[in-house]
Amino acid sequence: GARSKIIDSTLEKSLVEENVEVGPYCHLRPGVYLAQGVHIGNFGELKNSYLGPGTKMGHFSYIGDATIGDHVNIGAGTITCNFDGEKKNHTEIGAGAFIGSDTMLVAPVEVGAGAHTGAGAVVTKNVSPHTLVVGVPARAIRKLNKGD
Repeated sequence: GARSKIIDSTLEKSLVEENVEVGPYCHLRPGVYLAQGVHIGNFGELKNSYLGPGTKMGHFSYIGDATIGDHVNIGAGTITCNFDGEKKNHTEIGAGAFIGSDTMLVAPVEVGAGAHTGAGAVVTKNVSPHTLVVGVPARAIRKLNKGD
């Protein structure tokens, strides 16, 4: 798309809308769709995933087989653990969610709109909207205000 910047990265069969920033050193594998205003930091890898408008994905992250809503923050080192040894599984993250650095999202899993994960969380169960989860395995510790 217009006014997008792709810096020293590899894109395969992917769609990039307007005002998107990718790189440096990212790999967009087949089936990636980046909506308007998405930012992907250095050394990010994506496969068969949609990232909604305004979503930001930190560096050193892998997102595979996922649908990510708008204005989601994906912290550095986040990984969707999408392969269970037999098949690929889907991850879904709702609008406005905040995924803390080094979060492991063990698919199939859903993170609700406005939910937060603490740094290093291992999410093995669905997270309700506007809920903070932390730990290994991640557990809910409190409800969030819709403005958090």
